[in-house]
Amino acid sequence: MLTLLAFIVTISILVTIHEYGHYQVARWCGVRVLRFSLGFGKPLWRRIFGKDQTEFVVAAIPLGGYVKMLDEGELRAEQEKGESVPVYTESEFARAFNRQVVWKRMLIVLAGPLANLLLAVLIYSFLFFQGTTGVKPIIGEVVANSMADKAQLAQGALILAVDGKPITTWSEARWMLLESSLDGDPVKIETRLGGSERHVHTLSFEGLSEDPEIDVLTKLGMTAYQPKISPVIGQVLPGSPAEKSGLLPDDRLLTVDGLAVAHWDEVVPIFQSQPGKTIRVEIMRHQKKLKLTITPESVEESGKKVGKIGAAVKTDQSVLDRLLVKTYYSPWQSVGMAIQKTWDTSVFSLKMLKYMLLGEMSLKGIGGPVTIASYAGQSAQLGINVFLSYLALVSISIGVLNLLPIPVLDGGHLLYHMAEIIKGSPVSEATMLIGQKIGMGLLGVMMMIAIFNDLNRLFTG
Repeated sequence: MLTLLAFIVTISILVTIHEYGHYQVARWCGVRVLRFSLGFGKPLWRRIFGKDQTEFVVAAIPLGGYVKMLDEGELRAEQEKGESVPVYTESEFARAFNRQVVWKRMLIVLAGPLANLLLAVLIYSFLFFQGTTGVKPIIGEVVANSMADKAQLAQGALILAVDGKPITTWSEARWMLLESSLDGDPVKIETRLGGSERHVHTLSFEGLSEDPEIDVLTKLGMTAYQPKISPVIGQVLPGSPAEKSGLLPDDRLLTVDGLAVAHWDEVVPIFQSQPGKTIRVEIMRHQKKLKLTITPESVEESGKKVGKIGAAVKTDQSVLDRLLVKTYYSPWQSVGMAIQKTWDTSVFSLKMLKYMLLGEMSLKGIGGPVTIASYAGQSAQLGINVFLSYLALVSISIGVLNLLPIPVLDGGHLLYHMAEIIKGSPVSEATMLIGQKIGMGLLGVMMMIAIFNDLNRLFTG
């Protein structure tokens, strides 16, 4: 239910923002808007507002929306289909979209994608202004003979800079490594181990996996450092398998499924790998050893069934404080960083698309409604800030996608308008019809790939 709700909220916000961009700029340009629809198909709610008597609609299929403006070409098309159309006066046709100067039409078309990008800037500005908390980029385990190992990156080393750019958190390091991996050029990584002097390593991306679903750190053969936490229970959720088994806060796990455990990271995989199966555990409670049985609840996560017991580890705040870094920014700094992040993410999205089209990267990175819903639900579970960050990311993706020069998308309409500027007259309806068929075909192929990837993730994980 949370996943479904998060998906509906995500799509509703992004579609509303996108279509409102078209709507508001159309009004500023003097164009009459006939309908503002959120969703497609049968209307669930309909109201008429304003001096232009614009019809506002919420439809049954929440996978998009549209703004219908007065346009003589659309009216002719509806008449040819035998549909009844209203009669407008010549003065009313003066406010038709097709009668506006080309730069106004371009502004109206651009407004939707730009509204999505602006939403991302606003969200990131808010997140930066309230301060960002991140994990220090300390290298954990380094896999033998991996790219990280060949670059002589050492466990416990703190990453200070990537290609000369200072790094303070793993999030920043991961993003820069991901960007650099697309270009394929080696990067210089500056590290410090303990109190020793700084070292510069050359990291090569030659032979890096193209699978976009694998984290870049895993591809490179290294992990983020994680402190060893004792397997002591900190919290037990009401009604959870842990509570039903009799597990209490401050219980120390000694064995799980017959295996001795010394750290919490040894406990979690055992429960996760056995959903619905009864597992014997031995605990220490007030200097007494007790034996319990726990049956992990089966939960779907990223298309897989995993076991959850509903208990959290007891953390040592002093250990966490040494690993975390919090940075605060002024309002102007926040806005500047938000613009930069939105720009970097947009460029990154275009690079990903380019490499997919060239066959240099797997098409697995294309996701559809199921993927969006899954990540929306997961981000909502992690808190409002994580959900907002995901919302900004999807908003950027929608903005960039709509700017692609594909007929039927906003970018395709911009292409027509630019052609009109060059040739001095509008593109013919026959040409636009051919373009529309091509655009629908391309979008159909993309949707088929997205649905295939969704189903593949759903059934195979």
